[in-house]
Amino acid sequence: MAAAVVTAIALTMLLPDDLRLAPRWVLPLIEGLLLLVLIAGDPGRISRHSAVLRAVSIALVGVLALSAVWSTARLVDDLVHGGKETNSAVSLLQAGGTVWACTVLAFSLLYFELDSGGAAARAHHMSPTPALAFPQQLSPELNAADWRPRFIDYLYLGLTNATAFSPTDVMPLAPWAKIVMGVQSLVSLLILGLVVARAVNVLA
Repeated sequence: MAAAVVTAIALTMLLPDDLRLAPRWVLPLIEGLLLLVLIAGDPGRISRHSAVLRAVSIALVGVLALSAVWSTARLVDDLVHGGKETNSAVSLLQAGGTVWACTVLAFSLLYFELDSGGAAARAHHMSPTPALAFPQQLSPELNAADWRPRFIDYLYLGLTNATAFSPTDVMPLAPWAKIVMGVQSLVSLLILGLVVARAVNVLA
């Protein structure tokens, strides 16, 4: 989870100025400080049950998600109205790929934080009615009874949902999970569809 946040911070800094929510150093500074608070509060797996750490974790994921959605909206606006990145296929693909990767990481962290009360709650007690049902939960014979989803499972969910535009092996059960997965699919479809179409147009 920490590595994903660091990667998202690095990608945010690579974005063109007009696609960022704030100046280049502002969001990375905020996100970095929030991540340091989490690591200091729980130096192990960031899974200690604490209301304060839970609030910090939600704030961190919220900032990442807001930044990703803002960058997506700005990219779509540039594609529709014409921006400096849209006149070069290379620049457009780089910017589009970076925004798309940011959304995948942001939504993966969102799933990780909201499913079954977050990582700390899952570590202590796995809910019998999770918001997201993994194959190991739908078919318990596939894995040990004490199986818990880790961040890599949520990252895979975010990646497949962003490429297939629909659930693959993980089923959303809670209304919020269906809404968030639907929003991610639409965001990814917008980015990939418009970026590829514009890039082909520029190359042609």
